[in-house]
Amino acid sequence: MIPYRIRRAVWADLPILEQLVVEAVRQLNAPDYTQAQIDSALQHAYGVDAKLIEDGTYFVAEANGRILGCGGWSRRKSLYNGDEAYELPEKDVFLNPLYDAAKIRAMFVHPQAARQGIGRALLLAAENAARQAGFSRLELLATRTGEPLYTAVGFAVQERLDVILPDDTPFAVARMEKEIGYVSRFTHHADTTTFAQKADKLPGRLLFGP
Repeated sequence: MIPYRIRRAVWADLPILEQLVVEAVRQLNAPDYTQAQIDSALQHAYGVDAKLIEDGTYFVAEANGRILGCGGWSRRKSLYNGDEAYELPEKDVFLNPLYDAAKIRAMFVHPQAARQGIGRALLLAAENAARQAGFSRLELLATRTGEPLYTAVGFAVQERLDVILPDDTPFAVARMEKEIGYVSRFTHHADTTTFAQKADKLPGRLLFGP
Protein backbone atom coordinates (compact mmCIF):
# COMPACT_ATOMS: atom_id res chain seq x y z
CA MET A 1 0.00 0.00 0.00
CA ILE A 2 1.40 3.39 -1.01
CA PRO A 3 1.12 5.99 1.79
CA TYR A 4 -0.38 9.16 0.40
CA ARG A 5 -2.36 12.24 1.36
CA ILE A 6 -5.25 14.04 -0.33
CA ARG A 7 -4.95 17.80 -0.89
CA ARG A 8 -6.52 20.43 -3.10
CA ALA A 9 -4.92 20.91 -6.51
CA VAL A 10 -3.11 24.18 -7.22
CA TRP A 11 -2.12 25.87 -10.46
CA ALA A 12 1.47 24.65 -10.15
CA ASP A 13 0.22 21.06 -10.46
CA LEU A 14 -1.12 21.56 -14.00
CA PRO A 15 1.88 20.30 -16.03
CA ILE A 16 2.12 17.14 -13.93
CA LEU A 17 -1.63 16.54 -14.10
CA GLU A 18 -1.68 16.90 -17.87
CA GLN A 19 0.97 14.19 -18.21
CA LEU A 20 -0.76 11.97 -15.65
CA VAL A 21 -4.02 12.11 -17.62
CA VAL A 22 -2.30 10.95 -20.82
CA GLU A 23 -0.51 8.08 -19.10
CA ALA A 24 -3.61 6.95 -17.22
CA VAL A 25 -5.86 6.99 -20.27
CA ARG A 26 -3.40 5.31 -22.63
CA GLN A 27 -2.62 2.46 -20.26
CA LEU A 28 -5.71 1.91 -18.13
CA ASN A 29 -8.28 2.42 -20.90
CA ALA A 30 -6.45 0.20 -23.37
CA PRO A 31 -8.35 -3.02 -22.50
CA ASP A 32 -11.72 -1.30 -23.00
CA TYR A 33 -11.29 1.02 -26.01
CA THR A 34 -9.51 1.01 -29.34
CA GLN A 35 -6.42 3.08 -29.94
CA ALA A 36 -8.41 5.36 -32.23
CA GLN A 37 -11.00 5.94 -29.50
CA ILE A 38 -8.32 6.72 -26.92
CA ASP A 39 -6.55 9.14 -29.26
CA SER A 40 -9.80 10.93 -30.04
CA ALA A 41 -10.88 11.12 -26.40
CA LEU A 42 -7.53 12.59 -25.37
CA GLN A 43 -7.85 15.22 -28.07
CA HIS A 44 -11.49 16.15 -27.60
CA ALA A 45 -12.79 15.07 -24.18
CA TYR A 46 -10.16 14.26 -21.60
CA GLY A 47 -7.94 16.89 -20.09
CA VAL A 48 -7.18 18.91 -17.01
CA ASP A 49 -10.10 21.18 -16.24
CA ALA A 50 -8.71 24.49 -15.00
CA LYS A 51 -12.17 25.56 -13.84
CA LEU A 52 -12.11 22.88 -11.16
CA ILE A 53 -8.82 24.18 -9.77
CA GLU A 54 -10.17 27.72 -9.94
CA ASP A 55 -13.29 26.65 -8.03
CA GLY A 56 -11.26 24.78 -5.40
CA THR A 57 -13.09 21.52 -6.11
CA TYR A 58 -10.22 19.45 -7.51
CA PHE A 59 -7.99 17.17 -5.44
CA VAL A 60 -4.73 15.27 -5.88
CA ALA A 61 -3.34 12.23 -4.12
CA GLU A 62 0.30 12.84 -3.29
CA ALA A 63 3.05 10.60 -1.90
CA ASN A 64 6.50 11.96 -1.10
CA GLY A 65 5.89 14.95 -3.37
CA ARG A 66 4.72 12.83 -6.32
CA ILE A 67 1.16 13.13 -7.61
CA LEU A 68 -0.39 9.67 -8.05
CA GLY A 69 -3.97 10.58 -8.90
CA CYS A 70 -6.42 13.42 -9.32
CA GLY A 71 -10.14 13.98 -9.34
CA GLY A 72 -12.87 16.17 -8.02
CA TRP A 73 -16.36 17.54 -8.41
CA SER A 74 -18.03 20.49 -10.05
CA ARG A 75 -20.92 22.80 -9.29
CA ARG A 76 -20.99 23.70 -12.99
CA LYS A 77 -23.20 22.07 -15.62
CA SER A 78 -20.56 20.43 -17.83
CA LEU A 79 -20.16 16.66 -17.34
CA TYR A 80 -16.98 16.05 -19.28
CA ASN A 81 -13.37 17.11 -19.01
CA GLY A 82 -11.28 19.76 -20.69
CA ASP A 83 -11.54 23.53 -20.85
CA GLU A 84 -13.26 23.34 -24.25
CA ALA A 85 -16.35 22.06 -22.46
CA TYR A 86 -17.07 25.65 -21.44
CA GLU A 87 -17.05 27.15 -24.91
CA LEU A 88 -20.86 26.90 -24.92
CA PRO A 89 -22.29 29.47 -22.48
CA GLU A 90 -24.98 27.08 -21.25
CA LYS A 91 -22.26 24.69 -19.99
CA ASP A 92 -20.60 27.34 -17.80
CA VAL A 93 -23.46 27.89 -15.39
CA PHE A 94 -23.64 27.02 -11.70
CA LEU A 95 -25.93 24.23 -10.56
CA ASN A 96 -28.57 24.63 -7.87
CA PRO A 97 -27.95 22.09 -5.06
CA LEU A 98 -31.65 22.10 -4.19
CA TYR A 99 -32.51 20.11 -7.32
CA ASP A 100 -29.33 19.55 -9.39
CA ALA A 101 -26.72 16.82 -8.99
CA ALA A 102 -23.10 17.80 -8.43
CA LYS A 103 -20.82 16.46 -11.15
CA ILE A 104 -17.98 14.07 -10.37
CA ARG A 105 -15.24 15.06 -12.79
CA ALA A 106 -11.83 14.24 -14.18
CA MET A 107 -10.88 11.16 -12.12
CA PHE A 108 -7.50 9.71 -13.05
CA VAL A 109 -4.97 7.47 -11.31
CA HIS A 110 -1.42 6.85 -12.50
CA PRO A 111 -1.06 3.26 -13.80
CA GLN A 112 1.73 2.55 -11.31
CA ALA A 113 -0.59 3.51 -8.45
CA ALA A 114 -3.68 1.59 -9.58
CA ARG A 115 -5.40 -0.75 -7.11
CA GLN A 116 -4.11 1.18 -4.11
CA GLY A 117 -7.39 2.75 -3.00
CA ILE A 118 -6.48 6.13 -4.45
CA GLY A 119 -9.52 6.35 -6.71
CA ARG A 120 -11.82 5.61 -3.79
CA ALA A 121 -10.10 8.18 -1.60
CA LEU A 122 -10.45 10.89 -4.24
CA LEU A 123 -14.09 10.00 -4.78
CA LEU A 124 -14.77 10.17 -1.05
CA ALA A 125 -13.09 13.56 -0.75
CA ALA A 126 -15.16 14.89 -3.67
CA GLU A 127 -18.38 13.40 -2.30
CA ASN A 128 -17.85 14.92 1.13
CA ALA A 129 -17.03 18.33 -0.31
CA ALA A 130 -20.12 18.30 -2.55
CA ARG A 131 -22.29 17.29 0.40
CA GLN A 132 -20.86 20.12 2.48
CA ALA A 133 -21.79 22.50 -0.36
CA GLY A 134 -25.41 21.42 -0.02
CA PHE A 135 -25.70 18.80 -2.77
CA SER A 136 -27.55 15.56 -2.05
CA ARG A 137 -26.96 13.79 -5.36
CA LEU A 138 -23.93 13.09 -7.58
CA GLU A 139 -23.77 12.45 -11.32
CA LEU A 140 -20.96 11.35 -13.62
CA LEU A 141 -20.12 9.88 -17.00
CA ALA A 142 -18.25 6.62 -16.47
CA THR A 143 -15.98 4.93 -18.94
CA ARG A 144 -16.04 1.15 -19.20
CA THR A 145 -12.79 1.20 -17.24
CA GLY A 146 -14.09 3.26 -14.35
CA GLU A 147 -17.62 1.85 -14.08
CA PRO A 148 -16.75 -1.09 -11.76
CA LEU A 149 -15.35 1.26 -9.12
CA TYR A 150 -18.27 3.66 -9.31
CA THR A 151 -20.67 0.75 -8.96
CA ALA A 152 -18.75 -0.53 -5.93
CA VAL A 153 -19.10 2.79 -4.12
CA GLY A 154 -22.82 3.15 -4.71
CA PHE A 155 -23.34 4.73 -8.14
CA ALA A 156 -26.08 3.25 -10.34
CA VAL A 157 -26.26 3.31 -14.14
CA GLN A 158 -29.07 5.54 -15.43
CA GLU A 159 -28.35 5.11 -19.13
CA ARG A 160 -25.69 3.87 -21.51
CA LEU A 161 -24.76 5.89 -24.56
CA ASP A 162 -22.17 6.40 -27.23
CA VAL A 163 -20.78 9.90 -27.09
CA ILE A 164 -19.90 11.01 -30.62
CA LEU A 165 -16.67 12.97 -30.45
CA PRO A 166 -16.01 15.90 -32.83
CA ASP A 167 -14.15 13.63 -35.28
CA ASP A 168 -17.19 11.28 -35.37
CA THR A 169 -15.52 8.67 -33.17
CA PRO A 170 -18.04 6.90 -30.89
CA PHE A 171 -17.01 6.53 -27.25
CA ALA A 172 -19.11 4.32 -24.96
CA VAL A 173 -19.92 5.71 -21.51
CA ALA A 174 -22.54 5.27 -18.82
CA ARG A 175 -24.33 8.07 -17.02
CA MET A 176 -24.42 7.17 -13.34
CA GLU A 177 -25.93 8.74 -10.23
CA LYS A 178 -25.64 8.38 -6.47
CA GLU A 179 -27.73 9.74 -3.61
CA ILE A 180 -25.51 11.10 -0.83
CA GLY A 181 -27.96 12.86 1.46
CA TYR A 182 -27.66 16.39 2.75
CA VAL A 183 -25.44 17.52 5.59
CA SER A 184 -25.89 20.91 7.22
CA ARG A 185 -23.15 23.42 6.53
CA PHE A 186 -22.99 23.92 10.30
CA THR A 187 -22.12 20.28 11.00
CA HIS A 188 -18.45 19.71 11.72
CA HIS A 189 -16.60 17.09 9.67
CA ALA A 190 -13.07 15.81 9.50
CA ASP A 191 -10.83 17.09 6.76
CA THR A 192 -10.34 15.25 3.47
CA THR A 193 -7.23 13.47 4.67
CA THR A 194 -9.27 11.72 7.36
CA PHE A 195 -11.90 10.70 4.81
CA ALA A 196 -9.14 9.38 2.55
CA GLN A 197 -7.84 7.27 5.41
CA LYS A 198 -11.35 5.85 5.87
CA ALA A 199 -11.49 5.03 2.15
CA ASP A 200 -8.31 2.98 2.47
CA LYS A 201 -10.16 0.65 4.85
CA LEU A 202 -12.89 -0.18 2.34
CA PRO A 203 -12.71 -3.77 1.02
CA GLY A 204 -11.45 -4.37 -2.47
CA ARG A 205 -9.03 -2.53 -4.70
CA LEU A 206 -10.61 -2.16 -8.13
CA LEU A 207 -8.96 -0.82 -11.23
CA PHE A 208 -9.74 2.86 -11.44
CA GLY A 209 -9.79 4.74 -14.70
CA PRO A 210 -11.21 8.04 -15.91
